[in-house]
Amino acid sequence: MASEQEKFDVWRGQVDTQSGPASYIDTGGPGRAALFVHGVATSSYLWRHVIGQLAGERRCVAVDLPLHGQTPAAAGQDFSLPGLARFVADCCDALRLTDIDLVANDTGGAVAQVFAARYADRLHTLTLTDCEAHDNVPPRGLRAAYLLVRADQLARTGLLARIAPRLARNPETRRRFYGAGYQDAASLPDDIARAWLEPLIGTADRAREYFRLFTSIRARDLLAAEPALARLHVPTLVVWGTSDKFFPRKWAYWLRDTIPGVTEVVELEGARLCFPDERASELAIALRRHWEKNP
Repeated sequence: MASEQEKFDVWRGQVDTQSGPASYIDTGGPGRAALFVHGVATSSYLWRHVIGQLAGERRCVAVDLPLHGQTPAAAGQDFSLPGLARFVADCCDALRLTDIDLVANDTGGAVAQVFAARYADRLHTLTLTDCEAHDNVPPRGLRAAYLLVRADQLARTGLLARIAPRLARNPETRRRFYGAGYQDAASLPDDIARAWLEPLIGTADRAREYFRLFTSIRARDLLAAEPALARLHVPTLVVWGTSDKFFPRKWAYWLRDTIPGVTEVVELEGARLCFPDERASELAIALRRHWEKNP
């Protein structure tokens, strides 16, 4: 029997962009393209259940961000929020995507905000799920980890990069790593967790790049996008898990009050960061409604 990865990967392709190579999922299909962007330490596999429900109705595209999934990091890859937003724009160019319905989660949501600020003319609608907003970068729950990584970088010991590959090989460690993002960590298959972690920390070299990415996501770049977000009238849906340990519910309403295009905030009671995987049916329902209202 085919695994979840194998079923999803029948739609996978590779393309060269101005920002480097990119791996992506493209279901084909009618209508506008819905473009899905994941966050740090996941991949396009985050959207496999949502896309599985929507693929027969419309064209769904999901990219793997640099260093994630099956997209390698180019030499000197720009991991800042503007750099990742440019990567998404370059993917759109390479795949000839225009007038898109953009859907994003976690740091992908921060990337989407910068993308929207810079390329609003490319958007038909926007959907933001639990993600960084305003100055919540890194989110409170990750600030200790950020400081540890930054201290290791400044000291140039490379200790964390040497330790990380052993952690990636341990199933129990993988489960703990993602546990905070799930209501039920057992709902995340270990092969998916492995597919998420190994590209990031499977070797010491990859771990060094991952830690560079981790410390390149900065509040100043998100704050710089706010004036443009305050003028963004693209129809925007906000879907938020009420039990997210990293992105509390207040940020959903901060986005509503900041972006004039926000039409609705949908709360998913008890949901956590990775609810696009764990509670895909509810997200798919909200997306259908949003898109039907903005044909």
